Amino acid sequence: MKSPKVLISAYACLRDPSTSLPGGGDLMAWNVIRQLSQRHELWVLTARQNRGAIEAELEKDPMPRVHFAYVGLPGWLYRLNRAQGGIQFYAYLWQWRAYLAARRLHRKIHFDLFHHLTYTNDWMASIIGALLPVPYVRGPGGGAHRVPGNFRREFALRPRLWEYVRMGLQWVFRHDPFFAMGQQRARTLLMANREAFDALPGRWQKKAQLLSVNGVSLERFPRAAAAKPDARRFRLLTAGRLIPLKGFDLAIRAFRLFFEDVKRERQGMEAELMIVGDGPEDASLRSLIDDLAMGDHVRLVKWMPREDLFREMAEADAFVFPSLRDGGGLVVVEAMAAGKPVICFDLAGPGLHVTEECGIKVAARSPEQAVQDIAAAFSRLALDAGLRAEMGRAARRRAEQVYDWSRVAERINRVYLDALRAQPSSEEDPVPARVPQRSAGG
Repeated sequence: MKSPKVLISAYACLRDPSTSLPGGGDLMAWNVIRQLSQRHELWVLTARQNRGAIEAELEKDPMPRVHFAYVGLPGWLYRLNRAQGGIQFYAYLWQWRAYLAARRLHRKIHFDLFHHLTYTNDWMASIIGALLPVPYVRGPGGGAHRVPGNFRREFALRPRLWEYVRMGLQWVFRHDPFFAMGQQRARTLLMANREAFDALPGRWQKKAQLLSVNGVSLERFPRAAAAKPDARRFRLLTAGRLIPLKGFDLAIRAFRLFFEDVKRERQGMEAELMIVGDGPEDASLRSLIDDLAMGDHVRLVKWMPREDLFREMAEADAFVFPSLRDGGGLVVVEAMAAGKPVICFDLAGPGLHVTEECGIKVAARSPEQAVQDIAAAFSRLALDAGLRAEMGRAARRRAEQVYDWSRVAERINRVYLDALRAQPSSEEDPVPARVPQRSAGG
């Protein structure tokens, strides 16, 4: 069978996330394209700003069946990326320029399929998807997830207002006629989390599937030799940008409750929480640590290279991710690949990644309830070394079976074949297309 000629729109597409553009999806696009190129001839439209980094990578590790085309806008428009929310307008304008490039390429290449891969959201129009007359696949993308209202009300004025602005912008973009046209034309809509799936109108849910926006290269996380867990020590790790929606204040407050509990239950046990990250909340988090007299047990350290973070993961007993709004949550999948149980909210990306076998998911009803339930999860894992070892093994298995990049690309390849056949696959997916009911508790 002749290999399909596939056009991919990947505004964000870089191997090294430290050089990424605003907008997200760099690692996913790069790794999925690399995997899919083993089966298809690919033409990739990406942002002109990516050119230097991509060509440097291709010199070291060529992808002969991938043809990159770099699309740009006038330089003065790039200043939009410096304003909060400006990336949305820049990316939308970029979509139109990319469509003109796609139309020219299609006249020469005659593509069999188009895939809108990144910008990774579920609410902005894909102009190519709406207008290019070839079968169309979109995603995975998310964006419908929101910070729960009871938590949003505790934010300072500026971040609270931004959450409302974000919701308003999404409403505007979802009512773009080109968005509706593209959604209607798409053969398959890949959704990054349950909230994104649930936000689809029923007529579009019928052609939607869940697929995580995150994956891992498992060779970066070698299996650790089996070791007996240390029942006298419990070390928690978390990482991310220090902004209100990441919920690090909740983790610190929960750790204080847990610490008081563990002193009663198991005297002499060593417990520590390490927070790795940078951001505007640094000073307020340090103040909270001091106010709670947790300075000897909660460490806030600057962001570090990813390989160093992976080494910290290997030394930790569990990973906590208290984010209130994360469509993906890559660091959760990385912790699972490192064989660590994860504590997170039952929300968006992390709520999809983590199962009862490999971690503890907490409901997000109110800040007070969340702090109590996260503290209880800390205690449960700290006082049962066997349980955390069992969950860690299950987390690694799930990373191998679902989140290895080859597995992610395998599922996308099936979607491609279905789109070309214009009929759904009967093969069962590791993450179900239809979404089970959410559990009430953590």
